[in-house]
Amino acid sequence: MRSTLSGLAQWVLSVVLVLGVGGCAGLGSVLRDTPDLAGPAAQPPAEAVSLPSSVTDGPGHPTSESATPDRDRPTRSEADGTPVQLALGGASSAPADDEIEEYDPWEPFNEKMFEFNRGLDRWIVKPAAKGYNHVMPERLQEMIANGFDNIRVVPRFVNSLLQGKLVGAGRELTRFLINSTIGVGGLFDVAKREFNIDKSNEDGGQTLGVWGLTPGPYLVLPFLPPLTVRDGVGYAFDMALDPLGYVLPFFWDRAGMKVGDTVNDRSINMDLYQGFEEATVELYSALRNAYLQRRLKLIQE
Repeated sequence: MRSTLSGLAQWVLSVVLVLGVGGCAGLGSVLRDTPDLAGPAAQPPAEAVSLPSSVTDGPGHPTSESATPDRDRPTRSEADGTPVQLALGGASSAPADDEIEEYDPWEPFNEKMFEFNRGLDRWIVKPAAKGYNHVMPERLQEMIANGFDNIRVVPRFVNSLLQGKLVGAGRELTRFLINSTIGVGGLFDVAKREFNIDKSNEDGGQTLGVWGLTPGPYLVLPFLPPLTVRDGVGYAFDMALDPLGYVLPFFWDRAGMKVGDTVNDRSINMDLYQGFEEATVELYSALRNAYLQRRLKLIQE
């Protein structure tokens, strides 16, 4: 009986870790993919002020480390964000001045979940990434990141087609062929480095937005990146398109891949936007604003 309970506890802990690191990685992508936030990262304000577009280390998590990066290296980027409307249904339209209305009727619940995810990153994901960073050379980390990014071609390709972006779909197919052959299974991004072919950052949430579905309320759930109701549906759609779910049919195989991908991503971006926690009073509203602004821009592209 004791061995059964011990095995169950280990299984539950593993599931929490897999889900948690996935959610923290998603939060980080919101910050990395907001160009307006990256500029002042190296020199945060000397005094704490409320900046609606400021961010924190990684996925909006606190840090007491110096804002000066320990090393200079590229970061991964997967688009995440949201155009803003007040309810699901109806055509999506952006105001002429690009201002957004932050529709957050579930804010008390969302703030609790936000703090939960912050704590998860602080006590589990970030320490794991730091240890990984000490044993894994930077070059290998970048190769692993490229490999995972190459596998994600399917959701980007399908969503490009569904949005009528044939050029983007063609880029994804070309990148996959080049990187899977010359790039040794995607470990090297030869398509971008040698041919200047960038990937198309398309996802299910954007597809629904292009089709006219408005985002609905802002939502933060435990173990998941920030979402809106519409983007949550798109997120599930993209997960169904993930080829790893078919190549690796067993849960533990996929779980191991997910943990490895997320820890590797967190390690690569360890120094991203450090010091912003001290420079930002309202972390929750800052991340929400960054997410909604980014999604609005992606839908308009």
